[in-house]
Order: sequence, then C-alpha cells, then structure tokens
Amino acid sequence: MAIIFNKPFSLHSASSSSSRSKFNSRNSHTLFQKLCRFPNRTIVNSSAAGEAPTLLHQFNPRIPIEQALTPPSSWYTDPSFLALELDRVFYRGWRAVGYTEQIKNPRDFFTGRLGNVEFVVCRDNNGKLHAFHNVCRHHASLLAYGSGQKSCFVCPYHAWTYGLDGALLKVTRITGIKDFSINEFGLIPLHIATWGPFVLLNIDNDVSPRHEADSKMVGNEWLGSSSDILSNGGIDSSLSYVCRREYTIECNWKVFCDNYLDGGYHVPYAHKGLASGLKLESYSTTMFERVSIQSCEGGPGESEDDFDRLGTKALYAFIYPNLMINRYGPWMDTNLVLPLGPRTCKVVFDYFLDASLKDDKAFIERSLKDSERVQMEDIILCEGVQRGLESPAYCSGRYAPTVEMAMHHFHCLLHENLTK
Repeated sequence: MAIIFNKPFSLHSASSSSSRSKFNSRNSHTLFQKLCRFPNRTIVNSSAAGEAPTLLHQFNPRIPIEQALTPPSSWYTDPSFLALELDRVFYRGWRAVGYTEQIKNPRDFFTGRLGNVEFVVCRDNNGKLHAFHNVCRHHASLLAYGSGQKSCFVCPYHAWTYGLDGALLKVTRITGIKDFSINEFGLIPLHIATWGPFVLLNIDNDVSPRHEADSKMVGNEWLGSSSDILSNGGIDSSLSYVCRREYTIECNWKVFCDNYLDGGYHVPYAHKGLASGLKLESYSTTMFERVSIQSCEGGPGESEDDFDRLGTKALYAFIYPNLMINRYGPWMDTNLVLPLGPRTCKVVFDYFLDASLKDDKAFIERSLKDSERVQMEDIILCEGVQRGLESPAYCSGRYAPTVEMAMHHFHCLLHENLTK
C-alpha cells in the first residue's frame, strides 16, 4: 500500500576434471560456516556496540511527524552507531551493487566493497552469473581489482587460482599438507540477483547462497508494491550506459540521504538553476513499504535554445537504505551512497541515456555539466550539515511536516531495522 502526499511547495597441483566436477559452492559455504562460528557479518554485540542501543531510543518513530524530533546528532557521529548500521541494515537484505551492463558478456567481472565485505561479481564462460567474497582462501589476499574480463582469478600473493564459478583450480607448494580438500576451499559465494538494470547482493550469512534468484521475487522483496510503478516509470534496461562519477564527501551517509529526502525543500534556495526547470508547486511524495517516490513536473527553464535535460516530468525514487534513482527527460542517473566512516561516505553516480541520444556528444557534455553543478552544491550543503551536527550547539531538530515525509519515513525504517 502506498501513502501519497500532494502538497504545494511554499605446489602446483591443478584439480582433475573428476574432482572439479564435484565442486559445489555450497561446500565452501558450509565449511565457512563451520570454521567461522562468528562470521564477519556479525560485527557488533551488546558490548561492542558501545552507546548505540542507548542512542536508538533517543528517536521515537511512533510520534507523528508534526510533533516528532529528528534523530539525535549522535546517530551521525558515533562510530558504534555506524557499526550497528552495517550489521543490521547493510549486511541484511538485497542491496544494489552494480549494473547488468558491467557483466553482460561471459568473463566480465567487477569488484566492490560494502562495509568490510569485499565482493566480486562475474559471469562465467557459460553466461551464468556469480558473486563471491573477493578473498583468497589461503591467506586472505584480495583476488581481483576494478572491473574488466578474466578467464580465472589468480591470487597475486601465492597464485592460488579459482574458476569463474568459484572452484579452486590450482594451489602452489602445499606438499605435506593434511586434511585438505580442494573442493572445500572454493570462493565463498554470495546470494545474487538482478532487477531491471541493477545487480543485487544479499550478503547475510543466514541466507544460503543458491543460483541466481528469480527477478520478480527479488523485485517484490526489494521494492515491494512500488516494483511495477518503477518499471512503468522508465526504470528498465533499455537505456544506454554513459559514465560513472564518484564523490567522497565529508559527511555521514545519512546526511546525503536526508538531503535527498527533504521533498525538494532546499531546491529553490540551493539549486536555483535546477529550480528554474521544475514546477515546484507540483511536487508530490508517495511512500511505499521501503521506497519513497518524489515527482515533479518540468518547467520552461532558463535556456533560450532547445536544450532540455529535465523533460516534462522528473521522478526521484529512494530505495532504502542507500540507493537513489532519478528519471528525468531522456536521462536516468543513480546515486549509491556507501558509508566509509562515521563522518565520510562515497557517492557513486551512474548515468544512463535514451539510446537515440547516445551519440549526441554536445547534449551529453552539457547535461553532465549541469548535473555536476548540482552535485557540487549538494556537497557543500552536506559537509556543512555534518560540521553542524558535530557542534555542541545541536542535538535534534524538527521536520517540516508537509515536505519532509520521506525523510521521516527513512528514519522510521532505520529505527525499525536497528532495533530488531
């Protein structure tokens, strides 16, 4: 069910073919669970969490937005709170990590990191999609870096070699080793799925990895009742990938999310160029289970030529906890917010464009320049907020009830996850 708000804007032994055929990623996962009784995902407990449990109760999601205080500044500054967020939010459920464009061909791969989880996503020679912890089972070296194509993963440390299906193919200089089975030392698999243009991972150790999950099932779990709305809103795989830009910002990851979720409140004051191309009085917010969608009609803009980046309607979708999808005119860009520390995050922007314009270099260059200006304006805002949150003069604030509903929804979802 959706809640809608419309408001005015005021050795070197290779395994034989017979042993290779016995490899199953479940073997590695099962052994991993036996050996690691306290897997790395569970990085907090009652003692390690520090003040985080106490800080949670300083926000009450049951108080109506008209009377509610925003979460305390400690949610944005305390290291133990970030540890709790990683464990109970980022390491559970489906999380977007990349795009199908990055692994469209056999042997394609890309790597990434979420909290302390290093991962690699790849497509094997048969076109099957896989995801693994990007860690050698020998002495924990990272196996792969960046993205590209590989026929196998060779550890740069001691040359242990793994197939694209995760099987350990070759080990070096292990003469004399005992109680070792090559079929139990493949890469540790991760649960993987795709939805539209997105690649999703579920890194919860309580979920046993299996073959690529059903897209519709994952879509319903990840997006809830907003799945069809987003698909029909042009968020699909038909757009052409253009480029990626990354920003390291000196603010807590939630500061960036809050800025996105203020219902356009800051747009006329901080983004005058953007505001000129939007009819802000048409702004509306619709909230779903774990998604909020803000939409706004396009305006005439200030351009005297035919340049139109925003089109007749803009849609801004926030998928809890850290993905934004922006669909406007011929463009779609996504913002993935990754926590790097209590007061630092990385935001990854990926740009997609209608295929009919993919060769229009002038239009692309001008559009990206306009987008870059908006990002720079937001970075200044977010870093200023972080400095204010660290000041002893501030603890909690208030919500603007007619515009900041999506922000309040985000905070309530966060509180729900953190108290489970």
